Amino acid sequence: MLFFRRNISTYSDSDLVRLYKETGESDYFGELYNRYIPLIYGLCLKYLQEEVKAQDAVMQLFEDLLPKLSRYEIREFKTWIYSVAKNHCFQLLRKENPEIATDFDQQFVETYDILHLLDKEETSDDARTAALKHCMEKLPEPQQRCILSFFMEEMSYADIMEQTGYQLKSVKSYIQNGKRNLKSCIEKRMAQ
Repeated sequence: MLFFRRNISTYSDSDLVRLYKETGESDYFGELYNRYIPLIYGLCLKYLQEEVKAQDAVMQLFEDLLPKLSRYEIREFKTWIYSVAKNHCFQLLRKENPEIATDFDQQFVETYDILHLLDKEETSDDARTAALKHCMEKLPEPQQRCILSFFMEEMSYADIMEQTGYQLKSVKSYIQNGKRNLKSCIEKRMAQ
């Protein structure tokens, strides 16, 4: 009965992702893989600087993603796979040279700021927990998701990008705006 199936090369990326998630058939993922090999290979070559390493990275990336793809919410596959591939290359580079600079200072400062919002000396734990819970529920979904991932689950920007499909700028923006909104909301709530 396969001969009745439409040529999958005509399907959109979002249709292929949806069909892969619904059926688990690797043909759908294979079509996406074939579409983006040149893009991903070029990206890996740019960062890894060696053809063999780039080829290995592309193969490893797609092998790793095949069983995980159904867990991700992907809005734009091309953007998402580009971000995932870039993060994959950075992880490989960090393994080779652990002294590669990261956003540690920025992440530390952001963590400190959010923890300062809930400084124990200012209020009781119950009031603080209630205020935080109330204010988290008031955040827009992307801000809430990024704040929870970053501060509660201690995920990196790269991990959040991979999980959500958001661009790096968006992740940083959602965290910054979420922190600002949380701070304002908590301060108002605690003043009541």
